Amino acid sequence: MSGTPNSNGPKLVRGLGLLDATMIVAGSMIGSGIFIVSADMARQLGSAGWLLVVWLVTGVLTVIAALSYGELAAMMPRAGGQYVYLREAYSPLWGFLYGWTLFLVIQTGTVAAVAVAFARFLGVLVPPISESHKFFELGRFSLSPTTLVAIGVLGLLSWSNSTGLRTGKRVQNVFTLAKIAAVAGLVVVGLIVGANATALQANFGDWWSAAFTTLPKGSSVPEVVPLAGWGLAMALGTAMVGSLFSADAWNNVTFTAGEVKDPKRNLPLSLLWGVGLVCLLYFLANIAYLVTLPLAGAPEGATSLERGMRFPTNDRVGTAAAEVMFGPGAAGLMAVLIMISTFGCLNGMILAGARVYYAMAQDGLFFASTGRLNAAGVPRNGLVWQCLWACLLTVSGTYGDLLDYVIFAVLIFYVMTIVGIFVLRRKRPGAERPYRAWGYPVVPAVYVVVASLVALDLLISPKTRGNTWPGLFIVLTGIPVYWLWRGRRRGGGGVPGTEGGQAVGSGGP
Repeated sequence: MSGTPNSNGPKLVRGLGLLDATMIVAGSMIGSGIFIVSADMARQLGSAGWLLVVWLVTGVLTVIAALSYGELAAMMPRAGGQYVYLREAYSPLWGFLYGWTLFLVIQTGTVAAVAVAFARFLGVLVPPISESHKFFELGRFSLSPTTLVAIGVLGLLSWSNSTGLRTGKRVQNVFTLAKIAAVAGLVVVGLIVGANATALQANFGDWWSAAFTTLPKGSSVPEVVPLAGWGLAMALGTAMVGSLFSADAWNNVTFTAGEVKDPKRNLPLSLLWGVGLVCLLYFLANIAYLVTLPLAGAPEGATSLERGMRFPTNDRVGTAAAEVMFGPGAAGLMAVLIMISTFGCLNGMILAGARVYYAMAQDGLFFASTGRLNAAGVPRNGLVWQCLWACLLTVSGTYGDLLDYVIFAVLIFYVMTIVGIFVLRRKRPGAERPYRAWGYPVVPAVYVVVASLVALDLLISPKTRGNTWPGLFIVLTGIPVYWLWRGRRRGGGGVPGTEGGQAVGSGGP
């Protein structure tokens, strides 16, 4: 299960230019979340002003994180990205815990969720693709037309990425450019065509009166609880889960650092341009929602305008806004848009994730086969393992719960990585840093403080604290696995380590 790949075999190909890397950043970020999560956020906050504040803070935090990661990416442009940064800043254990959680839940769970979202929206166009019909069901495990389509698209994209980096980047560029244009078009049409007096008066007559809305089980009458002070602060933190999740996966480009041309320049730039563009689109999309749909609404309303942002059908706020703009036929149009969006998101995440398992295998901390490249210079076995586990999560139906569990842990890993900038400046003051984190030390410290407060909110909030402890348990399961792999590595005559900042046995530069 461990070992060092043959250094004389195929090498990673530096075939990703600035546009390609930027498309990985933007394409991995834009999935189905922006078309859905604002409904739950609207129920939690009930205020146009505070909803936009949450999206604005999310955008600022994500840009700060991207600018900070730029220093680490330019300093260590090797396959594995964040895994490498945590390993070098702290120890191989911390790098492994991140990589383990990435494989177990973060990457594969997200891939499974996005694949199912793709299949569900295909079902809008092709009704027989439905979750209501089960081919078999055993406990939580089930197989339906929806899961079959999800598994099919996972297999297709894993196979296409195994044929070479050129195929993966072409698919990524085409679908990401298409969905950026589509989301931008939705924003423009929403602001011009969708704006209506009902939504404008309801949402902007009183910007800041916040309220938490719940729908008791078996009731069609929502309960509305005004929010102020500490309660509002807690609601802002928990609402940010949705926006942070929608803006996540921007770090995936760092996983592919070993294949980026001129990485010391292109990695920081791709992070800045990709994250900045997507966060701007997300903020504008929510303005478009607010001028199109009233926040308040009735769960049994006959039209999208009557149901509002709080109660769109299946939380599909993007579809509800499109129906106000274009009429009932917009459901099919939005289904196509979301399918394009999720397909591009899947491709980027599938391409990038396998590079982390490749880097872990280089250190003897993952299945040795994932550390070998095929003739096309890509980690095909890593793609296979990732696909198989994601398919299992898809059939099990547990990916949603698992992702809820690890949101807290993901945030902690982000905080640790940015703290790693401070650590590495002390540990390796003389290391080459082609790009230095903008605003250091103040700006990175702002991210650490704010993100830590959000994490603390998730830990103590009644709405989310039930998920944080299982998430920490998932991370901690990696400790015995780490020592098992480390022991086998020692038994084979080697111990994972570094020499002068370069991973022993690394196939990267």
